Amino acid sequence: MTYQQLVDDALAASMEDWDWSLFDGRFTEQPPSWDYRDIARSYLTRASTVLDLGTGGGELLSSLGPLPPRVVATEGYEPNVAVAGRHLRPLGVQVLDTTGLGDEQYPLPLRDGSFDLVLNRHESYHPPEVYRVLAAGGHFVTQQVGGRDIEELNDALGAPPHDYRDWTLELAVRQAEDAGFQVIDQREELVPAAFHDIGAVVMFARFNSWQVPDFDVDRYAPQLRALHDRLSAGHPLPVSCHRFLLICRRP
Repeated sequence: MTYQQLVDDALAASMEDWDWSLFDGRFTEQPPSWDYRDIARSYLTRASTVLDLGTGGGELLSSLGPLPPRVVATEGYEPNVAVAGRHLRPLGVQVLDTTGLGDEQYPLPLRDGSFDLVLNRHESYHPPEVYRVLAAGGHFVTQQVGGRDIEELNDALGAPPHDYRDWTLELAVRQAEDAGFQVIDQREELVPAAFHDIGAVVMFARFNSWQVPDFDVDRYAPQLRALHDRLSAGHPLPVSCHRFLLICRRP
């Protein structure tokens, strides 16, 4: 396909409930050395009340069953709220629309100490608020996208770095400890990944607007065309996915 065809298709593409199948074979990513799904399942077996922060469309949470007796899921991205409800309400999960709570999802409309497990995959959070809703002895399990995520794409486009570059495991640990948590596991990795065509680049920049906040195909046309020449010649753009895992306990 030509540059224009790939770009036009990317601009017309839509992605409901973060279905990354659009990127199959076009953006490839190795998993981190840990498996968030397996870790979450291991904690679910010990929990009776669970909160899933930023559930997306509910696909991951619904795959972790059987679920405990009481599960609440929040979602702060409006297009996903209805999708999460369709996936999760038949499983007995209460879905809370938190679109009005801002980036840190604070304050949550939930009682103090009402959960013995809080899960969070790639969602922002407010450590004191997570601490508040956890019962004594409860656990917080989160996998985060770190601030160095796919920074090579910004470099390739000559774009400014995104504005959360200081988001690291070190900072997350410090915040958790300041909130009163006991940190029981922490891991951080730069995971190899690659873009294979310019359409995948454009879709990624569209769907992840925080990566290149001023992204526009006309503004970045010279850089995109140069990158297309490289990709279409069979030379993928290698990037690094910044991931970290943090597991905490409320004493």
